[in-house]
Amino acid sequence: MPNSPNIWSKWRYRFKTMVRYRLMILTSAPIVLTLLALIGITIYWSIHYTWQSALVDVSERLGFAENSIALIQEKQANHVKAFASSYQFIRRARQANLADSDLEIWVAQQREKYKLDFLRFHRVDSIDNKFRFMDLTHRESFFDVLSEQELLELDTGLAARAQTPIVGNDSVEKRGLVSRTVIPVRNELNDIIGFLDGGLLLNNSTGLVDAIRDLIYPSKQDHLRPVGTLTVFLDDLRISTNVPLDSNDRLGRAIGTRVSDEVKQTVLIEGHDWTNLAFVYDAWYITAYTPLYDQYSNEIGMLYTGYLLWPFIATYMTNIAEISITTVVLLLLSSLLVYRGSRDLFVPIEHIHRVIKQIQLGKETRIGPLGLDDGHELALLAKQFDNMLDLLKQRNTEIQRAADELECKVHDRTASLKEKTQQLELHIQLLNQTRDKLVVNEKLAALGELTAGIAHEINNPTAVILGNVELIQFELGADSARVSEEIDAIHAQIDRIRNITRSLLQYSRQGGVQDEITWQHINPIIEESITLVKTGSKKREVQFDTALNAETCVEVNRHQLLQILVNLQMNAIHAMSGKGKLTISSEDWVEDDKTWGAVIHVQDEGCGIKPENLKRIFAPFYTTKREGTGLGLSVSQSILSQSGGELKVSSEYGKGSQFSIFLPERAEPELKVMNL
Repeated sequence: MPNSPNIWSKWRYRFKTMVRYRLMILTSAPIVLTLLALIGITIYWSIHYTWQSALVDVSERLGFAENSIALIQEKQANHVKAFASSYQFIRRARQANLADSDLEIWVAQQREKYKLDFLRFHRVDSIDNKFRFMDLTHRESFFDVLSEQELLELDTGLAARAQTPIVGNDSVEKRGLVSRTVIPVRNELNDIIGFLDGGLLLNNSTGLVDAIRDLIYPSKQDHLRPVGTLTVFLDDLRISTNVPLDSNDRLGRAIGTRVSDEVKQTVLIEGHDWTNLAFVYDAWYITAYTPLYDQYSNEIGMLYTGYLLWPFIATYMTNIAEISITTVVLLLLSSLLVYRGSRDLFVPIEHIHRVIKQIQLGKETRIGPLGLDDGHELALLAKQFDNMLDLLKQRNTEIQRAADELECKVHDRTASLKEKTQQLELHIQLLNQTRDKLVVNEKLAALGELTAGIAHEINNPTAVILGNVELIQFELGADSARVSEEIDAIHAQIDRIRNITRSLLQYSRQGGVQDEITWQHINPIIEESITLVKTGSKKREVQFDTALNAETCVEVNRHQLLQILVNLQMNAIHAMSGKGKLTISSEDWVEDDKTWGAVIHVQDEGCGIKPENLKRIFAPFYTTKREGTGLGLSVSQSILSQSGGELKVSSEYGKGSQFSIFLPERAEPELKVMNL
């Protein structure tokens, strides 16, 4: 034991320095790597395909379980139909002198004959909601959740059978999950006289789940998986199952326990099937879940099947261990064969290695004869290596001389290249600046052309609308007084369109808008913009919150301010995806105890603006919306600048944005755009 570190250091040194062991490693490496890769691929594909096969298997068994339940429901519906078509029932149901209580008792007594848990006849005159029962007849059989009172009304013993104690607390689930069939009963005149209601109670129906389990898992146990399990859920509660309370001893039934939160979210809330690993009460199972729906396609429960994971893993771990042991034995045998077969090559190679080490230390030595045949590859290699050493010594002197000359040339070329590089960087910087200016000028020119074209195109249909409105008013004559308010509203909106298009035309010309700036109170303009935006967003869930407290009148173009407010509000609605709270407020612009004008705030609860995008939002054609043009804020900014207004924006990404319009009492043609 004391010599163990020395032995380990010795072998470690051999593997690092001796050619023999290096060659052994190089020759053995392909075999070792190939076998290891084969092991890895075998393990991967074995686990992958076996796992996929297990998931497909449990999914198919869930499909068999669904088909079995469908067959049971079809059989249940056939029994109810058979009873409804029986002579005795038709005769008794159509007898007017037969008391309802006697008929109900007789009908309830027939349920065992037809293998049903409940069977009841509801006369039309005793039903509070006839239309509900008619709605229940649309499907032949369906799942339904009944309250305790509804279970008592169907059968007095049904409510007691449905009670399911919940494991973990003292509460009891009193609702019942039933498979139900409702059939209308008609008289000789084909009038509905009542409804026959029959079906099966799934709560605590252990015989049903055991029968379905034995059907979809015909073998009791195989070498890969244990006996499978089946469960019927009411919501997320197991109301009928053969999942044991103790998975090791397979004792009891886990009735009254709940499904895991992950499965509940996927199956009950999202309505998707689950085919994957899941924790079932006290152990991991390979599982498949599917939702159960009522007649209105609402998720009311789940159907589950699966089997324990650990026996599945144990079997495959055993197989993998057997493969690994076999591979290790093959590796050892192949390594021994490689070592014995390549041993004759080790001695000359080690001699060559020693010579190379001496040459590295600066000694003048040669390999010389190796004791091999002159045609042997190693002997030829040794001769060529000795010749190479002779030539190398001769070339070293020449190389050293050439290196001195090259160093001088490199120094000169490096200085010249550095100077050229600096000039190139300067030219690239100037080129980028020029390109940015050209892009901005081209966008602004395109904006002017588009604005003028849009304004001209809007004027043409506006003139047609105005002409037809005047023609309608002329044709109506005195009757036009009845719709005078609507006609006046159309005229007002046409005037507004003309004012907007005239402003756009003037904006597209050099010099901008210079007219129609009047002394106005801004609150009526804000209210009008809110009315227009509400009209255009009726289908959206937007809450408008206003606080109009501005009292100072300002010089402003009414139509242009209205256009800006509508644009900002519509942008806010789009930022909130049509749902949220939009706050529009106004106040006096007061700084240093002096009133400068009025301020309008438009605040939303949308997605906000990223900090790197705040400086670009007023650039023409810049937009982050797929259907946007990038002109709204640019046009609003330019229009506002004509009256000396100031537009500010503040935003917190992910929480919302606020646009503020500062309007001075006296219009001054200057623009300030600030990002707070």
